[in-house]
Amino acid sequence: MNDINFTQNDMIKMQNILRQNNETITCAESCTGGLIASEITKIAGSSSIFKGSIVTYCNEVKEKELGVSKQTMIDNGVVSIEVVNEMLDGVIKKFDASYAVAVSGVAGPGGGTKDKPVGMVVVGACTSNGLKDTQIYHFKGDRISVQNQAKNKALEKVFKFISKTLDK
Repeated sequence: MNDINFTQNDMIKMQNILRQNNETITCAESCTGGLIASEITKIAGSSSIFKGSIVTYCNEVKEKELGVSKQTMIDNGVVSIEVVNEMLDGVIKKFDASYAVAVSGVAGPGGGTKDKPVGMVVVGACTSNGLKDTQIYHFKGDRISVQNQAKNKALEKVFKFISKTLDK
C-alpha cells in the first residue's frame, strides 16, 4: 500500500537545491513525532539548510508554541487542513525558515473516528511568503507503518514543492 518512494538520494538532492539557493527548511510534527526531522538530519551537512523543528504532539503545545488557534482546533479538529496550515504559519515564523513542512494525523491503533479514521494524515508545505500546499492522505497499516508513510509523504511533498519553486 506504500507507493511513496522518497529515497536518501532524493533527500540529498533536496538539500543540495536548498543549499544552492541559500534557502532553509523547518518542520512541525504531530503524529510523526520527529521522524521527519530525524530523516533530514541523517545527511551530513544538513545544518546548513535545516533550521530546527518542533514536535507538537498535544494541542496545548500547538497553541502555545505555534500559535494554532484553540478555536480552529475545536471547529475543525486537530487533524485538519486548517490546523496544519496554522502549524505551517507558526513554525516557519518561529524558525525564520524559507520552507516548512507540517503533519497532523491519526496514527492508531486507537483515536480514529468515522470522519477521521486511523491512517488519516494531513500534510502541508509552505514558503515564507505564504504559498501553501496542504492535503489529506489515507494510509494503511499499523501505527509505525502509518507514521513512516506520513514521514515519506511529507518529505516527498516538500521536495516537489521546493523543486517547483526553486529548481530552474
